[in-house]
Amino acid sequence: MDKSNKNVKKDIAVILAISFTAAVLYIAFGRMIMDYGRDLSHSLFSRFLPVFLIQFGMSCLGIIIVLLGNGEKLSGYGLCRKNILQSLVGCMIVSIPTVAFLFVTNEIHGFLPFQGMFLTKEILNAVIPFNILGYLLIALTWGLGEGLFYVVLAHKINLIFNPNKVWNPGAFICAMISIAIHGMIGLDAATICEAFATFILMYGSLVIREKTGNAWGNILIFFVIWNAL
Repeated sequence: MDKSNKNVKKDIAVILAISFTAAVLYIAFGRMIMDYGRDLSHSLFSRFLPVFLIQFGMSCLGIIIVLLGNGEKLSGYGLCRKNILQSLVGCMIVSIPTVAFLFVTNEIHGFLPFQGMFLTKEILNAVIPFNILGYLLIALTWGLGEGLFYVVLAHKINLIFNPNKVWNPGAFICAMISIAIHGMIGLDAATICEAFATFILMYGSLVIREKTGNAWGNILIFFVIWNAL
């Protein structure tokens, strides 16, 4: 095994280990964190902090360590202008099954990016500048950070298991991780349909990133589809 291959596997291990650790902490303390977050007797900042730290650990911390440690630039992962229109349009197309599922199940609650994070509306109603700073932090973590998590991880995986015209291992593994993280596990019709729509969304968007070399469409999904409807 050459040195570059070892380094890539090390990067993948770091990203997954940190994300998995944060996910385990959420499974163990999630109910406590949610109950604390809804307890209005505490300050908004103290209620938001545990939620933020868990999400930051699951989606951001691992890739920040890897990218800074390797001196890699975000432009190398598709945050560039080249083919941006193809990326945006393509990712919106693969989002259609998810939007259709939300519509059919009557789960569209109006458009507000990151409203799936239960403290978002409360943060937006806070006084200036705390509402602006808080919402910006949410956008960077739940939007940019989570989108980049899948982009970076899929790219690293594909450096080891080379994708071809019909099979993209990085996109597949990331799609399955997304389904598992969001609890879409079950045999009832609704869960199966949601998982299938999510698979199309994640797998399709990451294949588009691979083909276009542009990741802005992948980021857009987390701003206008995921937790936004």
